[in-house]
Amino acid sequence: MSRAALLVLADGRFPAGGHAHSGGAEAAVHAGRITGTETLEDFCRGRLHTTGLVSAALAASAALGVDPAALDAAADARTPSPALRAAARRLGRQLLRAARATWPGAELDALARRFPKGAHQPVVLGVAARAAGLGPEDAAHCALYESVGGPATATVRLLSLDPFDATAVLARLAPEADRVAETAVRAAHRATTEGVDALPARSAPLLELYAEAHAARTGRLFAS
Repeated sequence: MSRAALLVLADGRFPAGGHAHSGGAEAAVHAGRITGTETLEDFCRGRLHTTGLVSAALAASAALGVDPAALDAAADARTPSPALRAAARRLGRQLLRAARATWPGAELDALARRFPKGAHQPVVLGVAARAAGLGPEDAAHCALYESVGGPATATVRLLSLDPFDATAVLARLAPEADRVAETAVRAAHRATTEGVDALPARSAPLLELYAEAHAARTGRLFAS
């Protein structure tokens, strides 16, 4: 497996559209939930163990070859907010476009034909990882890094937070992210024999509520 390919896929400069999204951080800042480094760390930790875990398990499952249509339906079922479902599909469409240009292959082409309006981003991420020669562990780690890296980067812009402090938050969370990745990969392996119901379905109700409010707000800096 190519660690260089993992770096390309996880790079914030990879043209997958993530820079336009805050992972709920903008809405949390607006609600007074994120006010500085300490609350950013709490927010990111919550994402790791809820939506991060779910995304990592979906991505790992796709990297293992579980049916993308079943995984996409599972992602829909685990995302009550219409705004978040729409954002996930927009991100998935952009990621798929970038992945097809970077690692051309029949599997990515088939995914594009099957979901012309975009599949959920974690599902696309797993298929893209597979096309890049990466495994489920790589896909899970990439999904988890995105789940906290996006909010951390966004908060630097939203609150003029010191980027060194935001990066330190990600470093402190790294051991937890490793453990969550292990949990996600174990669930993904179960999904290959037991089906997608074996995948985690942890929720973050405030993120769902904030997403709906954010979608209706004018003057947003980030799309979600």
